[in-house]
Amino acid sequence: MILSYILQVENLKKYFTKKSVFTSKSSTVHAVDNVSFEVKKGEVFVLAGESGSGKTTIAKLILKSIHPDEGNVIFQSQQITDEQKSINKIRMQCQMIHQDPYDSINPRMKILDIISEPLEIHNFGTKKEIEARVLQVLKEVRLEPAENIVNKYPHMLSGGQRQRIVLARALALKPKILIADEPVSMLDVSIRAEMLELMEELKKKYEITFIYITHDLATAKYFGDTIAILYLGQIVEQGPIKEVLLNPKHPYTQALIDAISEPDPENLHKEKKIRINEPVGKIEQYHGCRFRSRCPYAIEKCKDEPKLESKFGRKVACFVEI
Repeated sequence: MILSYILQVENLKKYFTKKSVFTSKSSTVHAVDNVSFEVKKGEVFVLAGESGSGKTTIAKLILKSIHPDEGNVIFQSQQITDEQKSINKIRMQCQMIHQDPYDSINPRMKILDIISEPLEIHNFGTKKEIEARVLQVLKEVRLEPAENIVNKYPHMLSGGQRQRIVLARALALKPKILIADEPVSMLDVSIRAEMLELMEELKKKYEITFIYITHDLATAKYFGDTIAILYLGQIVEQGPIKEVLLNPKHPYTQALIDAISEPDPENLHKEKKIRINEPVGKIEQYHGCRFRSRCPYAIEKCKDEPKLESKFGRKVACFVEI
C-alpha cells in the first residue's frame, strides 16, 4: 500500500506564558493554535508567514524538541508519542536545516565530527563506515575535495559552504523528510539560487519530502508545491502554491504578496490591492478573526472566528470574498 501522506499534523496547539519583568502580570501567547495539515510524500510543503506566526514552533513540535499542549503528529500512519523510541524514529527520519549556518554548527569541531555526530548517536555503523558516509554526503552537497573539507573547522569556510555542511549533516542519516527553516535567508542572492537548485536536485534523487519554512514568497514560489499561510499561530490560507500566489483569497496572503518590492508579473498578481492597517494593541487578538484589526475588508461577522474551509479550490479562513 502506497501512503498518500507521509506526515499529518492534527489540531496542534502550543501556548507560552509571558511574565512581565516589572509587574506580576502574565499573558498567554498562542504560538500554534489548532493547526492541521497533511504533507504528501515527495512534495515541498511551504509554511509561510511573517516573524512570530508560528512557523518554527511547528517544526519543533514535529521533531518533539518541544511538546504540544494538544494535538498529534502522525508519521507514516504512526502517531509520534513522548516515548523515547517514538521520538528517536521521527528524529532519524526527519531532519532539520537551520537558518543560521554560523550558529547551528559547533565552531570547535572539525567538519568530520560535525557530520559524524548524528551518525554516532543513532549507531549508523563502524567508525570506518561513518567516515565513508561523511565523505559521500559531502560530495552530494558539492563540497570537494571532501577529503580536505573534513579536516577543516567552520571558520575556514564561507557562509554558503557552511550551509552546505548543515545540509550534509541533515542528509547523513538518509531521512525521508527535511525541515528547512529559512535555509537561504542569510546567504547572498547568487548563492541562494545554487542552494535551492541543490535541494531540488537532492529531492528528486532521493525522493525527499521537504517542509520549507520561509517569509520569502519568491523562493517559496520557485521551490514549493503546496503552501500554508500562517498568521498568529493559525493557517489562514492553504493550497497549490501557484494558485495561491497568483490569485490569493485571504487579505493577509494578499498583503504578503504586496510586500514584495518587485513581484514576478507572470506568477504573482500585478495590482497592489490592499494596504493593511497597523495592529491595534493586543485587545481580543485571539478572539474572532485575528487579522480583523488590520484588515480593510473587516465586517461585523469577523468578530466570530472563521474556520479553515475548502473553497475556491483551496482552504481559506475568511468570511469575505475578495
